[in-house]
Amino acid sequence: MKTKILNLAVVGATGLVGHEMLQVLSERKFPVNRILPLATVRSKGGYVFFQGAPLMVQETELSAFRGIDIALFAGGDKSSQMLAKDLAKQGVIVIDNSSTYRMDPEVPLVIPEVNPYDLKDHKGIIANPNCSTIQMVLAMKPIYDKVSIDQVVVSTYQSVSGTGKEAVEGLKEETQQILLNQSVEPKIYPHRIAFNCLPQAWNLDPATLYTEEELKMVKETKKILHDHQLKVSVTTVRVPVFRGHGESVYLLTKGKITRGQALEEWGKFPGIKLIEEPENRKYPTQVDAEGNDWVYVGHVREDLDHSNGLFFWVVSDNLRKGAATNAVQIAEKMIEMNLL
Repeated sequence: MKTKILNLAVVGATGLVGHEMLQVLSERKFPVNRILPLATVRSKGGYVFFQGAPLMVQETELSAFRGIDIALFAGGDKSSQMLAKDLAKQGVIVIDNSSTYRMDPEVPLVIPEVNPYDLKDHKGIIANPNCSTIQMVLAMKPIYDKVSIDQVVVSTYQSVSGTGKEAVEGLKEETQQILLNQSVEPKIYPHRIAFNCLPQAWNLDPATLYTEEELKMVKETKKILHDHQLKVSVTTVRVPVFRGHGESVYLLTKGKITRGQALEEWGKFPGIKLIEEPENRKYPTQVDAEGNDWVYVGHVREDLDHSNGLFFWVVSDNLRKGAATNAVQIAEKMIEMNLL
């Protein structure tokens, strides 16, 4: 069957995730006829690169999308709220990386390895899950399918790139100031991030005192797995790492699964790579994940006090599989399923 060649727009093309989207599209040889990079008026007239060629950035406005088949949104909630529904009405497929439509019951929230079947119900907009949700649910899925899960408890160790370019530069600046014995004035987070960990680096929900990031993971996990009885307990922490998120995950399963059985299930599941040689102190770190699309699992242990408890550590590049790559994979899956 002849591959359909598509016209794509990348909204937020000058940001960290937008840059990765262009890189991933090139690496995966996505069938592109034309790439349209879009950003705010401040970036208009600048250039980004795709497959070595410069592309002039245009302002993100409705008229710019003429002739576009798929719009990958990495420009934040504001651009998604302003444009996504109008574009969908015009026949443009919107794959949105913001949180705007994730919990909309009319919008599929998709990890292609986990719930591709939800794409069949799309109405022009598909939501990309939160970066931390993606790596956790992908790692949970083979265990969920094997023995089902009653409860998940997770603590995250999230890099500053999840906040954006300014946070990456802020960590560099604060680190240099501390090493030079200078005073530090935090500019991005409520406290300094260099040589520090912040459990409230996101806005708080006043009713529950959970951060918005924690609530995203709770709600999104249940939606993706179509299991609203699943108990999800989350603590999210911003750590002084430039790129890549780590998560300490505890699963309380409905049926017994041994460490060996779990390793077997992870070993054959797409998108997961095991680094698990405890006798040699080999386990995945954020450094291992940087710049690639794997979700790494390691440091796997059975609970000593509960026969159905399983601990593991999972890391992934939050800008790649946690954002850009997952969005491109959604587009690929839609082509595969003849949904375009």
